[in-house]
Amino acid sequence: MKKTLRISFNGKTYEVVAEILGETGSSSSGPAFGGPVTATAAAASAAAPLASSPARTAIAAGQGDIPSPLAGKVVSIDIKPGKPVKMGQGVITLEAMKMNTVVSAHSDGTVAVVHVNPGDSVEEGQLLMTLE
Repeated sequence: MKKTLRISFNGKTYEVVAEILGETGSSSSGPAFGGPVTATAAAASAAAPLASSPARTAIAAGQGDIPSPLAGKVVSIDIKPGKPVKMGQGVITLEAMKMNTVVSAHSDGTVAVVHVNPGDSVEEGQLLMTLE
């Protein structure tokens, strides 16, 4: 039986297909999901990263950058470019696991750039908005 697994390694996410060996439910065959998994670090590093475009890659946040606190989907952009924001004000709403999370500004400023659109999938750490 084969399973597709998502693995994070050195800050990159990979999708790996692993083959499960042994009988399901046998306590001596390995992990609780049914048997030992055969996958190697070489297979993970050879796999293509899921982040296929620069917009989906997590980047280091600068002083005015607002990164995503979690992986999810952008529900709404709650403030437009050029508008002032106060520290703690909600700027973007994300959905993850059927729950909404409001992302707040970490400082006062003006919205310089919005890097995502409603409906976009985002990863944890991905740049959402930049304040000036």
